[in-house]
Amino acid sequence: MAPIEALLFDVFGTVVDWRGHIVAKLEAQAARYGEELAGTDWGKFTQDWWSAGLKEIGRIATGASQGPLNSDVLHRLVRDPPTTAMQRRNQSPLSKVLDEVLDSPEWSHVGRLWDETVRQSINFSMHQLNGWPDAADGLHELRKHTIVASLSNGNVRMLLDLSKFAGLPWDMIFSTEFFDTFKPNPKAYLDAARHLSLDPERCALVSAHIQDVRGAANVGMRTVYVRRPGEDIDESTGQHVEVHSKENGGDVDYMVGSFLELVDVIKRVNAAE
Repeated sequence: MAPIEALLFDVFGTVVDWRGHIVAKLEAQAARYGEELAGTDWGKFTQDWWSAGLKEIGRIATGASQGPLNSDVLHRLVRDPPTTAMQRRNQSPLSKVLDEVLDSPEWSHVGRLWDETVRQSINFSMHQLNGWPDAADGLHELRKHTIVASLSNGNVRMLLDLSKFAGLPWDMIFSTEFFDTFKPNPKAYLDAARHLSLDPERCALVSAHIQDVRGAANVGMRTVYVRRPGEDIDESTGQHVEVHSKENGGDVDYMVGSFLELVDVIKRVNAAE
């Protein structure tokens, strides 16, 4: 097998702890309303918002629906339908669905309290997320051995802001916004490899999400699965989905607990090549 010349990283949940930060932001926001929002399950609200965004992203990625390709806009609902191609392009999935979630019966008690300023502030929180404890140091080490690049459904400005806020030392930022689709559409993985002048087999996707990993494997990339708290939870059981390496009968090339552990994997794999 060819050496791994580039690592492409999913960002939300894999590199940054979006869930912990957003829940903390919502709890701080709710404190301003006193008893009106006391007892609200902000963990569940955050998951409902995220899950709705993933469903919208999935429909767009498969071509089942047309929608915004900018994730800031997608997280908020644009109530006036876009009338031009440019307006449609500059909408996002999590922006779009935030308003939909707030209109739902379960969360309407929150929605009636949050004005546009609050909604914009919550949505912008996605630009300021902390990396997992191993993220920045791990990426710095990995850069000594291979190209490190993001490959995220987040839009370009969001990824730039995140990188500065969390100190993420990317060689390249790829957003699926560049490729007019979302992962796991094969085009996202193939176009990222093409822009690096690499065959897919010389790239590996690093993700905490098995569907993302499988999307990359389907185009010939190597795959690295990293388990992160709260990610890839089976909603029916509340447990982490079962994921196994190929040597243990699964479909993932390498499984790691941190990016620092991945450094050892890359050194071992490329030395063997």
